[in-house]
Amino acid sequence: MGIVTESSLRAMLPSGIPNPFTLTSNGKLTPAAADFLRSRGIKVIILDEKEVQRTRQAFPLIPVGVSNRHVHLSQHHVEQLFGAGTSLTPDRPLSQPGQYAALEKVTLRTAKSEIRGVRVLGPARKETQVEISRTDGFQLGLHAPLRLSGDTANTPGITLIGPAGQVQLAHGVIVAKCHVHMSPADAAVFQVKSGDVMTLRTLHTQERPLIFPSVAVRVDERYVLDFHIDMDEANAAGLHTGNHVQYIPEGQGGGSVGPDTDGRAAGA
Repeated sequence: MGIVTESSLRAMLPSGIPNPFTLTSNGKLTPAAADFLRSRGIKVIILDEKEVQRTRQAFPLIPVGVSNRHVHLSQHHVEQLFGAGTSLTPDRPLSQPGQYAALEKVTLRTAKSEIRGVRVLGPARKETQVEISRTDGFQLGLHAPLRLSGDTANTPGITLIGPAGQVQLAHGVIVAKCHVHMSPADAAVFQVKSGDVMTLRTLHTQERPLIFPSVAVRVDERYVLDFHIDMDEANAAGLHTGNHVQYIPEGQGGGSVGPDTDGRAAGA
């Protein structure tokens, strides 16, 4: 963990500082950080590294990735919206290898309202898909169903507007079902397979823990371990990208949630 400062603790306040606050044997609190925790009645527990590893093995933790509203475009629609011969321009990498937030953005428009500056994620896909939250749906006047990525049959359409043109989608708007990406090696640790469901629990606050039941499992050699939720779910749970959730083996389900027909990271 290294050195923990008061400023790093203050940065944790929006999502909650764990109580007790744990340090590994090689970690250290600055005097100001120790006073900060003491003034809030937060107990400090020091664990040796072996104990930390045993804890992680017994209760594997999964990092959280929060997805804001975004669009996946086919190459055909990339060119319609941004100009012939245009390719998406990577801005920053996402958690899943090979995927990125592009510099390109679009406007989502319905008869009721519009949302501007919606990020396009790359690379281009076979089919265009729009992922919004329930709250976005209220604003846009859409009743988008809860679906896994690629499952866009019988979903609402929407108009996409770019600097070079617009696209009228007949379908393709979903609210992404929360899910975990993992490699086959991770799946072996958790003893799950693609299509299973997991139960996950928040760890960042003792005062208001929250359970995520029936989280879809996505397994692929390309994936790295990541729990994907949308902004509504993140706000309700007080979670941020970089937080962790705990796997509850007793909540593991064997029910199938169906294949990810696009073969990519939903909500990535």
